[in-house]
Order: sequence, then C-alpha cells, then structure tokens
Amino acid sequence: MNSKLILGIDPGTMVTGYGVIESLSASQYLLRECGVFRTSSQQLLGVRVREIYDEVRSTIEQFQPDVLAVEDVFVGKNARSALMLGHARGVILLAAEVCDVPVAQYSPKEIKKAVVGNGNATKDQVAFMVQKRLDLKEPPSPSDASDAVAVALSHTILSNFND
Repeated sequence: MNSKLILGIDPGTMVTGYGVIESLSASQYLLRECGVFRTSSQQLLGVRVREIYDEVRSTIEQFQPDVLAVEDVFVGKNARSALMLGHARGVILLAAEVCDVPVAQYSPKEIKKAVVGNGNATKDQVAFMVQKRLDLKEPPSPSDASDAVAVALSHTILSNFND
C-alpha cells in the first residue's frame, strides 16, 4: 500500500488549525506538520478570509495532499459564530477546489467519535488520543492544531482510506 497524505483543517476566522498526516497503514500514522493560521480581528473580514485562503492554498501546494478533510459547521447557541465559521470554510473549500484536491467533511461529533470513541469527548480527550495514535511525546499545540490533526485522523478512520 502506498502512503497517503491527509490535510486536516479546523476552520476559524481568527485561528484556523491545520494538520498534515501521512497514513502509512490502517493503524499507523505519521505527523508531517501541524500549526495554525492566525488573522487579526482588526482586519476587515474580506482581508481575513483572503489570508486564510492564501495560507490553505500554500499548504496544499507545499504538501500535495491526497485529500483535504475539514470540520463541518456546528450550529450551537451562537448563530453569528456559525456564520463567521462558514466564511472560513468557504475559502478553505475554494482553495481545495482550485488546487483540485478532493474534500471530505465531518461533523465535530463524528470526529470525536472516530478519534476518541465518544462523540461527546472533550478537547483534552481528543488531544490525548491524537497524541497516543501518533505516538507523540505531547499533544500538538495549540488546541486548534490538535483539532485539525484529529480531523485528518478521523478521515482515515471513517473513510477506510487505507483500503
């Protein structure tokens, strides 16, 4: 089996997490890189989403992933937050389309269930399982980066990506 690269994205208009993992087998993964893209709340929304687009596109061009996995919008009590998140997701999806990278989308509950085994897991539980599954000395930091790696991991688990 050839290894596959998955770019996981945890979208946000202030902080967007990303994680690139290499799927070596059905249960063996290698963290290639993770981190965050930060934008300034002092900037207009259009400037911020352009920065997110540019960063995601640059990351796609650098790593040439086989798939981009992104967290779906979660509509909780704050509709404005969901709307803002939708802006970030839109430019992330656009970057993938422009770069001809297939996209997979997963809800936060699906990601938590895949990585932790519990759809109601806490951020700390997700970070701990990311650390364990990737055999890391500590969880990726900040939490947005860890969440993005969890998105990538969930894709390998939920899609049988290694078949």
